[in-house]
Amino acid sequence: MSVFQPIPLGQRIPGSPHSVACSLPTLDDIIGYEEGRPETTRHIASGYPRFVVHSHARQLCAHLGRRPELTGRSLWLVTSPIMAQALADHLGRTGPAHATPFTAEDIEGVAHADTPALNLRGKLFLQHLGGFLSTRAAEDHLVRLGVRPNAEPEKLFPGDAPAEIKRVLRRAYAGARDVDILLAPSGMNALHAAFRAISALQTPRGRIAWVQLGWLYLDTIAVLKKFTPDPARNYLRHGDVTDLAGLERLFTTHGSRIAGMVIEAPTNPLIQTPDVAAVVSLARRHGARLILDPAISSPFNVDLLPHADLVAQSLTKYTAHEGDVIAGAVVVNSTRPDADELRRLVAGYLEPVHPRDLARLAAQIAATEEFVAHINASTLQVAAFLEKHPAVSQVWWALQRATRANYLKVARSPESVGSMVSFTLRTPFAKFYDRVRLPKGPSFGMRTTLLSPFIYLAHYDLINSEAGLTELAAHGLDPGLLRLSVGTEPVEDIIDSLMEALA
Repeated sequence: MSVFQPIPLGQRIPGSPHSVACSLPTLDDIIGYEEGRPETTRHIASGYPRFVVHSHARQLCAHLGRRPELTGRSLWLVTSPIMAQALADHLGRTGPAHATPFTAEDIEGVAHADTPALNLRGKLFLQHLGGFLSTRAAEDHLVRLGVRPNAEPEKLFPGDAPAEIKRVLRRAYAGARDVDILLAPSGMNALHAAFRAISALQTPRGRIAWVQLGWLYLDTIAVLKKFTPDPARNYLRHGDVTDLAGLERLFTTHGSRIAGMVIEAPTNPLIQTPDVAAVVSLARRHGARLILDPAISSPFNVDLLPHADLVAQSLTKYTAHEGDVIAGAVVVNSTRPDADELRRLVAGYLEPVHPRDLARLAAQIAATEEFVAHINASTLQVAAFLEKHPAVSQVWWALQRATRANYLKVARSPESVGSMVSFTLRTPFAKFYDRVRLPKGPSFGMRTTLLSPFIYLAHYDLINSEAGLTELAAHGLDPGLLRLSVGTEPVEDIIDSLMEALA
C-alpha cells in the first residue's frame, strides 16, 4: 500500500500547528482559495505564513480588539516597532486609512479602517517584506495572556540556537564567519534587507536601477517592482537567463545607474540557471552589486557566495525540513568591496526572529546534509521518470538540457540537484492534479513531497487576463505548470503515484 493517502482540504502539512503548508487537494480548492470563497477558506486555519493569517494571530487580534482604542478596526500584528511604523506609513496615517501603530500587551501592530482595499494593501506589504508576527510568537503571547493554556509541545534546541544555526550554515558557506551570517524571520525579509542595504549603498553614487534576471519568485519581483524608485524607468527586466549578449546590451545602456541585480540560481519555478560567473563578471564591470538566492536547490547543493556581494536565502527550505519553521538569512561575502558597510546596513534592515522559531530551527538543522543527500537521489529518479513519460510535455529541473552546463558550474556535485521538478502535461492538467495521490500545497524542500499548480497559486491574477497570459507566455510560463518538490518518502511510491495519475 502506498504511503500517500488523501489529505482533506485545509489540513496542515505536515501537521504541526506551525506547518508552512496546508492541503489544497483539487484545482477547484486552489481557485476557491485564490478567490477567497467562504466554502474554501473556512477550512483553512493556516497556510504558508506570509500568505495566510494564522489562527493564532487571528485569536490574538480578537483578544486585543476588545481594547476600546482598537475596537472595530483591522489589526496587523508585526515583528517590530520599525515594521509597524513602515506599515502605517505605507497605508497612510491620515485620510480614509488613518493607520496607527500601536503597542498593546507588549505586542506591536497597526490598526486601520476595516475596508477590503486597505486589508489587501496591508497584507501584501507584510507579505513582501516578511513582517508578520510569527505563529510561535503569537502562540507564546496567547499563553502569556492566559488566552491559551499552553504552547503545543515540540522539540527545541536546548542551547544557543543562533550559534547552532550559524555553525551548520558555515559548512555551506566556506569562509563565512558568524558575523557574516545574519538571521531573518523569513527568506523574503532577508531578500528585502539585502535589497535595501545595496540600495542605500548605491543611491549616493547615482545608482538606483535594479535588474531582474529571468522570471523570479513572485515576492522578489514585487520588491523590485514596487520599491525601486520610479519603477517605470528603473525596474529593468531581462527575461532570458541564457542571453548574455542581450544582458550586455542592457548594461551598456543603463550600467552607470544600475544599483544591483538579483539572481536566483536556479530560478523559480522554471529552475533555469544562468552562467553565474559570466553574469557576475559583466555586472561587476559596470559597478553593480549582486544578490544571489540559492533557495531552489539550497546552499548545500550550490556554491554561490563567491559570486555574490550578498546571499539572501530562505531557511524554511531544506534546513527547516520538518516544514514547521519560517526563517531566512543574509550571508555577506567578506571579500567584496563595501562588505563591512553592507553588513552594517543589512543588520539595520533585518527584522528580529522570535527565539522559539530559532530554537525549533536549530533542533532540525544539523540533519540538513543527510536530508539533502536523500532528496537529491530521489529527485534524480523522479526527473528521469517524468522526462520519459509520453503524457509529460516538458520538464524543468536543475539538470535540464538548456541550462545543465551552467548549473554544474555552481553545483557541489553532479548529483546535487535539490528537490524541485516542474513539468507540463500533454493532457488537461486539472484532471491529473485532482487525481494524483501526492500531498498538495505550497512550499518545498521539506520531508513531505508537495505538488502545486504553481502559476495558479502564485500568479492567479495573470491567468485571468489576456495581458497576463501574454506576459506569462513571453517568459515561457504555461498556466498548467505543475511544481513538484520531492520528499523523503520511498521514491518508488512517489513515482507510482505519478504514474497512476498520468495513466
